[in-house]
Formats: sequence, structure tokens, C-alpha cells
Amino acid sequence: MRWWKVAGLAGLAGVAATGVVIARAERKRRAYTPDEIRDRLHNRVAEAANPPE
Repeated sequence: MRWWKVAGLAGLAGVAATGVVIARAERKRRAYTPDEIRDRLHNRVAEAANPPE
């Protein structure tokens, strides 16, 4: 097998792996309900307003 074939297959595998990672992150992100997202944002703002000493 020539080096350019190996490089092409490695690139194809990299693109496929990246797609899998993006799809997993998207599923995880969409699993939250709007109320859960709102509560998490409110908690983050409250933590930022009152930093630990």
C-alpha cells in the first residue's frame, strides 16, 4: 500500500471519529429540558456573584 493511501485512510478515520464525538456531545446537550438549563444558568450566575473566600 502506498503512503498516500495510508494517509487517506487515516484522514477518513479521523473525520469519522470527530463526527462520533460531535454527535455524542449534541445528544448530551439536547438531553436537558429548558427548565434544567435555566436552573443551571441561574446557579452559575449566583456562584459567579458570590465567589468563595
